[in-house]
Order: sequence, then structure tokens, then C-alpha cells
Amino acid sequence: MATEPTPQEEWASFLSGTHPHLQDKSPLRFIPSSPRCRLCSAPFGRPGAFVLRRYGFTPWEKNPKICGRCFKGVEAVAKMCPTATEDAEINGAEVEISMLFADVRGSSKLARELPTWDFTRLMNRFYKVSKEVLVEADAIIEKFVGDEVVALFVPLMTGPGHARRAVEAAEALLHATGHTDGEQPWVPLGAGVHTGVAFVGVVGAKGSSDFTALGDPVNIAAHLASQAAAGEILVTNATAEAAAMTDQGLERRHVSLKGHPLDALVLRVGAPARDESVG
Repeated sequence: MATEPTPQEEWASFLSGTHPHLQDKSPLRFIPSSPRCRLCSAPFGRPGAFVLRRYGFTPWEKNPKICGRCFKGVEAVAKMCPTATEDAEINGAEVEISMLFADVRGSSKLARELPTWDFTRLMNRFYKVSKEVLVEADAIIEKFVGDEVVALFVPLMTGPGHARRAVEAAEALLHATGHTDGEQPWVPLGAGVHTGVAFVGVVGAKGSSDFTALGDPVNIAAHLASQAAAGEILVTNATAEAAAMTDQGLERRHVSLKGHPLDALVLRVGAPARDESVG
């Protein structure tokens, strides 16, 4: 007799892109109108969306290429597992992902120098451009907070090449913010990319839950980004190996993270900003 999967196993196979339901051909593909959810084929445009949106088949705010209903579906399946325990309230699993943190260098100085409305307009432009770049790269936008954007590259969306996709997205993000040779960026940005096994899923109380990643690998990625100067992407060895970057002759830099001294590869995009101070 086959062993029933645990809720965590259901989530792990879903986030890894190997869940059997992901292989099924959804009948929603026959309802007219595009674009569609990449997972369940639910149409986001009219006329199909006119009926389906009331059932939750609407673009997910974390990545509008898929619908939020797909995540609610796997959550419901996990909770109905015969093997479910009190831990079933934790909706997610430990999976290998790549994480990208990017933040504005010298943001405190910019906030002091610019009128408040101009600084707000600048940060809003940064959020908008970041979202466009990351959605195109199939990232899940974990959050915008202060002067920083955090993105998750999960096998469900990217396949096994999530490390390479994260590095390419970081490069695209720096190009989109004006880090090109001979030019000053319209906003100075530094980034860090790390690959590791983290908890990925939905946490929080009912009504105030959020999709996120938790664990030490997330902290490593965050601290790594804090060490990057404007125009730089710091990449850990784990990411470099997964993305086949170790033989590209890139500079190595020893960085002292909180509890994690390590070596990182340095990618530089364009010219450095006039002021590379952190904050």
C-alpha cells in the first residue's frame, strides 16, 4: 500500500514543480482569453475572467503570471491529508531556492538631500521597475520594504535553473536602474544572491498571512546584499556553483556576515555611483 504524503511533502512537490496535479491538463485552457495562469490555465482576460475572478482566479500579487487560487488549492489539499497533524497549520516546506536582495545604496543620504515628495517619487519608480524586471524573470516578489526589494526564485516557477535566473535578474535589475558603462544610475543599487534550502510557504495568523521564505539562508542573502557597493552583485559560492559561474575568473571577496564569514564572487555592472555609502 502506498504511503500517504504528509502536508509538507505535498508542499515540497508543489514548490519543486513536481506535484502530479501540475502535470494535469487543466480544463480551464478551453475557456477563451489570454493571458493565463501558467499553472492552471485560468484566463485573466475577458470574457473568461469575468466568471472566474469571483472564484479567486486572479493574478497573484507576488507574480501576476500565476493566480493566487493555485496556492490556496495546494493549501487545501495539504490540510486534508490523512497524515496531517497540528503542524498542518504551517503551510509550506523546506526546498532549495535562490534569493535575491537588492537595495538602494546611500538611501539615507538621498532622503536628506531630496525633497520628501521627490524621494518618494524616486522610490516608487524603483519599486515599479523592480517589479517589472523580477516578474519577467519568473521571480516571486517576497516584499518591498524601505529601500529594498526581496525576490525568491523557486523551482515551481524557474525549474532547476533558479540560481542562474536569480543572477541574471540581478544583472537585469542593475541595468534597468541605469548602471551602464559611462553613465551614472538614476538610483544606486547593490545586490546579493544566495542559494540554499529554506522554508518556503504561507505563515502568519488567519487574515494576516503572507507567502515568504524563512531560515538562515535568507539571512545570509540579506547580509550579503548589505555588503555590496553600488553597481555590484555579490554571489555566494553555493549560487556560483549552481549557476556554473565558478570558472569565469571573477573577483573573490571575503565578506564578514553576522556569524557567516565567507567568500563571495563579485559581479560589476556599469560604472560606480558617485556615492557608494550604505544606508
